[in-house]
Amino acid sequence: MALFKDDQEVYETIGKLFQELAEDEELAPRFRKANTIVQYQYRDPEATITVRLQEDQPGGVDLGETDMEPEVEMSMEADTAHRFFLGKVNVTTALARGQIKAKGPVAKILKLVPLTKPIFPRYKAQLEAQGREDLVDVE
Repeated sequence: MALFKDDQEVYETIGKLFQELAEDEELAPRFRKANTIVQYQYRDPEATITVRLQEDQPGGVDLGETDMEPEVEMSMEADTAHRFFLGKVNVTTALARGQIKAKGPVAKILKLVPLTKPIFPRYKAQLEAQGREDLVDVE
């Protein structure tokens, strides 16, 4: 059974993480070096998060409908994304197994992967602060 009951829960957890990262004075400039727009398309439940990671542009995060044109599209189950942000999914392995599908210049995304390590404890702390301990201890 899926960890999230609907798209609102995805936006309140993963979406909130992206929104906070877009405002982070230390991390946001590093991620904008990817110089792209990434759209994450989640299943179980259906949810879409589009993130502007462009130099010389403010960070932007759209939850659901968007006017941004993504250069890179990543699709996966919402549970896979959740486990990734807890540090429990290897992106390269997940891509090879088809758990994550990518369209566009994937090299841009793979450049970002090493930058995500500081996000893992932050996501866990965010879930705990939201009273979502049920989402913290998943395999």
